[in-house]
Amino acid sequence: MADKSAEDDLFDPNDETYGSADFLTVLPKAEFPQKTRAPRSVYAAVKDELMMDGNARQNLATFCQTWEEPEVHQLMDDCIDKNMVDKDEYPQTAEIEARCVSMLADLWNAPKGPATGASTTGSSEAAMLGGLAMKRRWEARRKAEGKPTDKPNLITGPVQICWHKFTRYWDIEHREIPMENGRLLMTPEEVLKLCDENTIGVVPTLGVTFTGEYEPVKAIADALDDLQARTGLDIPIHVDGASGGFLAPFCAPELEWDFRIPRVKSINASGHKFGLAPLGVGWVVWREEQDLPEEMIFWVNYLGGNMRDITLNFSRPGGQVVCQYYNFLRLGRDGYRKVHEACYRSAAYLASELEKTGLVDIVFDGDMKRGIPAVSWKLKEGVKTEYTLFDLADRLRSRGWQVPAYTLPANCEDQAVQRILVRNGVSIDLCSLLIRDIKASVDYFKSHPITRSVSEEEASGFHH
Repeated sequence: MADKSAEDDLFDPNDETYGSADFLTVLPKAEFPQKTRAPRSVYAAVKDELMMDGNARQNLATFCQTWEEPEVHQLMDDCIDKNMVDKDEYPQTAEIEARCVSMLADLWNAPKGPATGASTTGSSEAAMLGGLAMKRRWEARRKAEGKPTDKPNLITGPVQICWHKFTRYWDIEHREIPMENGRLLMTPEEVLKLCDENTIGVVPTLGVTFTGEYEPVKAIADALDDLQARTGLDIPIHVDGASGGFLAPFCAPELEWDFRIPRVKSINASGHKFGLAPLGVGWVVWREEQDLPEEMIFWVNYLGGNMRDITLNFSRPGGQVVCQYYNFLRLGRDGYRKVHEACYRSAAYLASELEKTGLVDIVFDGDMKRGIPAVSWKLKEGVKTEYTLFDLADRLRSRGWQVPAYTLPANCEDQAVQRILVRNGVSIDLCSLLIRDIKASVDYFKSHPITRSVSEEEASGFHH
């Protein structure tokens, strides 16, 4: 019998995985492959390459969820073939989405009545839909008054990149309030300086990306109420609750930031952050049906009825929405509070241990009344160190930790900070290991002088 070629035993079920023909060559990297391969071998090869990504649980830069219950994994598998946008084919998934919107409207204290909102691919898409609704409402009002609509502007504090995308994509002047020494957030006074008849809205952030603090939604709304009383300018608020929208209702319920404030017309939040859902789901909810312009709605017929379609995508997996509903049922208000309070306890532990080193000044300590469970810090002024925060971030990567360091935006570009985002699964024990490795890194720098510090581009990584 002639010897078998490597191709002949490609699918031999008795092959040891790494002894198969599939592993005799380097995997294709650029050209489309010609031959078929065994699924077990391809899976092993791809999984091996994914090891290069590092351990997601040690990524303390991301806001996104990195731990899920086994039942969530199973539901994601059950929904792998469901297109969220195809409401006629998957009406029960559409019904589950509508239930989630209603539950969020209740959570965020919307007026009683039919809930108006939708799931999205993430919080950024939700933010863009909320922003677009503000622009359309402003345009309609200006046209009714016989005034031009060619110079809209939007006021934000120091924001996540999605708002820069929104204003660029939809030709809106972005009036971003810069940070100043001693003021890292939007304030009512700074907002009023920028308002005029072309302002489509103001966007406070419930959990600023750079530090973790909540911007003062109620104070800004009060200032805008006063502005309207004096000038007639009626400027709405959209709250970017990407993180805080799933935190404040459970851990700071007395904080007024949501639809209890009449001027708040819409809210976006990220289900896959502190909503605890798998990656790929955000939410936008409007205060009332009239706050969503009719021209943004596409009506879909299904099962003899109508359902509104608002989002930008026409193909989107349904599993994340189903898992969001699972979490709502599984945890309830009590469960979400317990999970998030554990995150705040870990943040408090980190802030305390970092402060004990005497090397840093805490910028934000993760106080649940003032922000999200994040800790940000800068090197203590007047204390000479052998390293920068960028060096520290780079050194921690050798132990698998991703702890971003970055400079603040205008007008504080000369100030570097470092931030840890505490998510579900970042336990106090895990935090103790991080503190150990931070101290070990500092000791390393003392005995190994740095000849060239790491740059921000080399060390900071993705911190949004």
